[in-house]
Amino acid sequence: MRTILLAATAIALAPVAAAADELSDLQAQLQAAMKSIQSLQERVNTLEAEKKARTVPTVPSNAQAAVIRPVKTVPSPPPSTQGAPVVAPNEKPVITVPGMRDARLELYGAAQLDAIYDIKRVDPTWAATLRPSKIPVNCPPVGADPGCGTHGQTILSARQSTFGAKGFLPTEVGEIKTRFEFDLWGMGPEAGNTAFRLKYAWGSIGPFLAGYNDTVFMDPDVFPNTVDFWGPSGMIFLRDPQVRWTFLDYNGMKFVAALEAPGFAVDVGKVADVIPELADIRERTRYPDITGHFRLDGNWGHLQVGGVARWITFDNPFGIGGSPANTLFGGGVNVSGTLKTFGDDDIRAQVAYGLGIAAYSNDCCFDLGPNANLRAQTLPLLDWFVYYDHWWSKQWSSAIGFSQNDQTNSAGQFNTEQHIGSYASVNLLYYPFQNFMVGVEGLWGQRINKDEAKNTDQRVQFTSKFKF
Repeated sequence: MRTILLAATAIALAPVAAAADELSDLQAQLQAAMKSIQSLQERVNTLEAEKKARTVPTVPSNAQAAVIRPVKTVPSPPPSTQGAPVVAPNEKPVITVPGMRDARLELYGAAQLDAIYDIKRVDPTWAATLRPSKIPVNCPPVGADPGCGTHGQTILSARQSTFGAKGFLPTEVGEIKTRFEFDLWGMGPEAGNTAFRLKYAWGSIGPFLAGYNDTVFMDPDVFPNTVDFWGPSGMIFLRDPQVRWTFLDYNGMKFVAALEAPGFAVDVGKVADVIPELADIRERTRYPDITGHFRLDGNWGHLQVGGVARWITFDNPFGIGGSPANTLFGGGVNVSGTLKTFGDDDIRAQVAYGLGIAAYSNDCCFDLGPNANLRAQTLPLLDWFVYYDHWWSKQWSSAIGFSQNDQTNSAGQFNTEQHIGSYASVNLLYYPFQNFMVGVEGLWGQRINKDEAKNTDQRVQFTSKFKF
């Protein structure tokens, strides 16, 4: 009987023992899986550390030098060949400063060569561009304007090459933005030379901007896709020192106003013949110019209406008490915009009119001139142009258009002063790959003087441009 009971007990406990054995096996498998997961996690951490070390080089906390890295993450070269960081095509290098999170500096520019054959001639100082105001009209035996001589000239110029930098610095009250850019188109005493010329030098935070920038009176977005440096003669185009405030920038609408450095040109005309001691009358910057514009943007293009009010002051530095001296009021309106047509094509146009606004014109004349009584008056000026930008494909484009400035001369000006300057161009540009352009452009210009004497110039320009 005892034997029977022991056998029954063994039979009853057999499943429990089997279950215990199975549980032990499961526990062993779980422990093995946990070890595998831990090993994989350690491997992932190691790989992430290696990737971080490749994309963001370690800099000591006391380092003063900037760390250069690409805008976007790109694969690093093998350790044996690793040198300067790799920058993907069409990306601007960014300099970041340790300890200043999100602060960056973008570098950009272009190397450009213009090869020009001038069929006639212009003032040699301005031979690398076509300015109608620099076309000689009176040549021997009746005069000797700069540029007279035998027709035909070849010019090679790299003066349109540029270099620039944009800075972005976050602060507690907003991001500070800065821009500094120059080209090699010498101006002033360096006119005609390959020399430094400031294009932009400004800083802004929020709606406030101060520095050297495009005048608020102009619309830079209507400048056509051309390669000639100066561009349409009848365009409002000027950069000058200024302080500006953007009062409205919302839902495609923008309103901007500024105080800008005044500048103007005085034509003493026949005054110098009658009263030679008054030949040295000069401009004086008594008050700043007040400029502003309202702009409306949409999927159809944009429309901008700008205005300027200015006080044009002059005196005679060598006269008794600076006499004669006077201040005349001038001002004008500029209406401009673009209209999208087919694909990427658009029409770009502008018309401006005012008194004493020649300083804002791209290629014109005088703000003040003597009237019939040899007293100063502000001179009326009409500036306008129309261009069509057409894209044949993603790699080919053309721009064609016409521009003109028309100044009403005063009775006291000489007959040799400019009355009308006309400008026309057409081009074919090719973009075989990113950051490179090559093209050819045909240009025509004409100058008509007060006495209706006139002359024209034609030229062909070949341009190559490498951007970075």
